[in-house]
Amino acid sequence: MIGVPSTNLRSATLDTSLSSRISAAAIETPVIGLSAALVSIPVFLEAPLVRLSPAGAVALTVPLVAAALLLARRSDAIGSVLAPLLLGFSGSWLAGAVFWGWFRMAPIWHLPIEAFALPLAIAGLGTRWRLAGAFYLASLVGTACTDGAMALAGVMPHWPAVLGAPSAELPQRLSDAAAACLQLRGLLSIAFGATVLINASDRLLARRSTATAVAGAALMTTIAVDGLFLLLAALSPRLSGLI
Repeated sequence: MIGVPSTNLRSATLDTSLSSRISAAAIETPVIGLSAALVSIPVFLEAPLVRLSPAGAVALTVPLVAAALLLARRSDAIGSVLAPLLLGFSGSWLAGAVFWGWFRMAPIWHLPIEAFALPLAIAGLGTRWRLAGAFYLASLVGTACTDGAMALAGVMPHWPAVLGAPSAELPQRLSDAAAACLQLRGLLSIAFGATVLINASDRLLARRSTATAVAGAALMTTIAVDGLFLLLAALSPRLSGLI
């Protein structure tokens, strides 16, 4: 630019770049924590609620979506980050409530039901709701990897037995399922699934954008939750039965 020293231009460019990186980091850090929390909620909160009232769990989707749409009216970080995350979470919540409420004895329906909003999530990636799409898609990928690892490990035959077992027999059923995971076939399947999710999460987090931070955090939390469930099933089946 005429009349402006090049050193000043370079300094201004560097300041702008540094400022944008700091701003992005400031947003990504809480987003990662929020995404991780939202992935964990269905496991620790929705599962017990569905046992008590499947219809109530499904109905809770309405206030979740309403809250997301109301928050989206705000022009601050709450409107641009929390609103779409809550909307993406509501899709995962609804799918989980429907499956665990009425189809839990048929694991073959797990992934198809969880993927009911797949077209909307993909379309949303190109809109202001891209964080909703990123969260939902990452949660779906995590579910697919978990189910795939379980199938390869030979755990799927235990699924109906565990879910249909009386309370007194549940710990032993869970222990049997965990034992299948700890065989060579199961360990290799788990290692493969975990490697895929960890690599995908690392790549997403390295891209340094809010949407990829959401997806990366969701995948990494899936690994942590799966690992916790397997550990409890192996060491303390009575506790894992509460999840």
